[in-house]
Amino acid sequence: MSKPKSPLVPASREALTQFKLECAAEIGHLQYAKENNDHYKGDLTSKQNGSEGGPIGGQMVKRMIQMAEQNLNNTGHL
Repeated sequence: MSKPKSPLVPASREALTQFKLECAAEIGHLQYAKENNDHYKGDLTSKQNGSEGGPIGGQMVKRMIQMAEQNLNNTGHL
């Protein structure tokens, strides 16, 4: 089992978790977020796990790109 990755700024962990839950809620996958669903998933196929949780990460990346673009437009730099 891999070790969870630590955020670059450890104090941001709670904010990142909240961001993840917001993104999951936006796409209707809140029930698949690990923070809301802690039961055993070893009986599920990797395809099923990927189709349930994968879109959450995709939504997070989409929103982070949006935020970076807005920041560039407003300030001229990241």
